[in-house]
Amino acid sequence: MSSCDTCVVRNRAICAGLDNREIEALNQIGRRRVVTAGEPLIWEDDDSLLVANVIEGVLKLTTSTEDGREQIVGVAYPSDFIGRPFGQTSSASVVALTDARVCVFSRNDFDRFAREHPELEHKLLERTLAELDRTRSWMMLLGRKNASEKIATFLLEMSDRLAETGCTPAFGPAKRFSLPFSRQQVADVLGLTIETVSRQFTKLKNDGVIELPSRREVEILNRGALVAIAG
Repeated sequence: MSSCDTCVVRNRAICAGLDNREIEALNQIGRRRVVTAGEPLIWEDDDSLLVANVIEGVLKLTTSTEDGREQIVGVAYPSDFIGRPFGQTSSASVVALTDARVCVFSRNDFDRFAREHPELEHKLLERTLAELDRTRSWMMLLGRKNASEKIATFLLEMSDRLAETGCTPAFGPAKRFSLPFSRQQVADVLGLTIETVSRQFTKLKNDGVIELPSRREVEILNRGALVAIAG
């Protein structure tokens, strides 16, 4: 039995459209890798040497400003594809936010495989367009929404994305989940201060919209209210 046969995200990952023979061929050029929290997988501006499917865990995509500060520009969840196929350099660093498992491919091997399998290229295009849509939505969030709307939108997205834990999407979004971000990282992602983030979390809790069992855990008590706040 190959690692693809036991992959918990096979039906949602980039390789979902491949038949068994093609899956076996892809399995021959890939390998599983465990990435511990804080460990980098890809470095910004380095040669693009690998791409990967996320199997478990959450990873952040970051870029650095001229003065050395880190900016989180994306987040990869289980079944997401990371890396830059058909590209020469990596546009962002990829670092594990939590302990994670990924299926890693040499970029050259993957590029060659994709050219030989149009269905995989089609999936890559679908993922690219979906990522473009998410980027446009994020620009709207950063440019037009106020602090309360940003926090509500962020929590709804976490609820949706962290619910996907098996071969098929879970039944509905997660009601309770652990944030892979610190409060400071939430602030950085949303363009807010950590004080504003803490105030907004406290307000949502006091209003009965969410519960905060611990520093990282969130439980959504009134999803309708959270949707209304998100605008």
